[in-house]
This record gives sequence, structure tokens and C-alpha cells, in this order.
Amino acid sequence: MQIKKNPKANLENYSKIFMQLGLVLALLVVYLAIEKKTYDRVIADLGPVVLNMDDEEQTIEIEQVKPPEPKTPPPPTPDKIEVVEDEVEVEETVIESTETDENEAVEVEEIIEVEEVEEVIEDVPFAIIEDVPVFPGCKGSKAQLRACLQEKITKHVNKKFNADLASDLGLAPGVKRIFVMFKIDKSGNITDVMARAPHKRLQEEAIRVVNLLPKMIPGKQRGRPVGVKYSLPIAFKVE
Repeated sequence: MQIKKNPKANLENYSKIFMQLGLVLALLVVYLAIEKKTYDRVIADLGPVVLNMDDEEQTIEIEQVKPPEPKTPPPPTPDKIEVVEDEVEVEETVIESTETDENEAVEVEEIIEVEEVEEVIEDVPFAIIEDVPVFPGCKGSKAQLRACLQEKITKHVNKKFNADLASDLGLAPGVKRIFVMFKIDKSGNITDVMARAPHKRLQEEAIRVVNLLPKMIPGKQRGRPVGVKYSLPIAFKVE
């Protein structure tokens, strides 16, 4: 005999309902989880914390160690006193007098004279000489004597230089420069004349003119006469 199930007792008929209920329940759990609010945890003030120390707690005691007392140094040994008998004679030191008798001759050592070596001052350029050489007829202060010397030398060269050399040498028109160097020695004489020019005849003429300069009062450096080096540029114009 076959047992027949009651159609109402068959659960398969309610499977769709159960699935829908489960789906609704799951959605409700998810919704509640999303909407749940959380708040920061606030800790209330607990007030001052009082720690009570138990009487039975171990206490460490520190003993103060006294430094050892310094030992008193022994008293110094007294100096040994030597007793001298009266019979021993003690020699006395005799201090001789340093005073001399007027009748006693005094020996004087020979005095050696040391000759001072005179400092040699070399020739000084005209630009830095303290006292310039004095051209005959020049007077005034140092600055005036310097300017007067330069003016007198310029006039001397213009007067004595042979200007006719231009036509004799057949030089091209233009300015020809001649550089002359000479020295006014310690005695005021003109020495060591040297010249450089574009033509030998111009060079010789410049040397000749400078040697015709008169004797001067020599220049001085530190109050002593010295040789003075002088440079003289000459511009010779050829037309």
C-alpha cells in the first residue's frame, strides 16, 4: 500500500516563500549594520591619583662615609747646632777699600776710535728725490725749484737743438721722438748721457745739447748730495 502525502504538508510548495523571507532578513541585517552609529569613547576625569606607600615597602638607607682625617705631619727636625770651642779662631773676611789715593797712578785703557761707515746712497730718480738739483738762477720752495728746473731744461733744448737737421737728413714729415737719459752727479755735473732716436744724427744732436747744460747745485737725499737720474723726452717735428 502506497502512502500518500498530504499536499499541505509538502514543504516544497513553500520554498519560494522561505527564500523571500531569507532575502528580506539578510537585507534587514545589512541595513541595520549600515545605520548603526558608533560614538567616541569618553573617559571621565578620575581625579588625582593618590598612591599610598605601604609601610612594609623596603627603604634603602645610604650611609655617609666620612673621609679619613689627614695625619698631622711630624714636626721638622731642628737644625743641628755645632758648638765651636773658644780656642778655635775664626777667620774674618777683610773688605778692601775701592777708593784710590791721590798719589796713586790710575791706569787708563787705550781708547780705540771706531770709524763710522758712511751709508752709501745710490742714484735717486728725479721723481722721488727729496731736494731736486738747483738750476742756476732758480729760487723758491721745493716745488718751485722742481718746476723751474724742468722749465729751464726745456728752454735750453729748444734753443740749442739744431732744427735744420730735418732738411739735411731727408726725414719724412711727422713727429720724431727722441728719448734722452742723463745723470746730475753729486757735484752737479751732467754725466752718463744716453739717447735713443729714429736716426743716428738726431741721437748725437740730443746728446750734444744735453751735455751743454750748466753745472747745477746737486740734489740731496736725507741731507746728503746724491746723483739724480733724469729722463727727457724730445718731440722733433718734421714738416
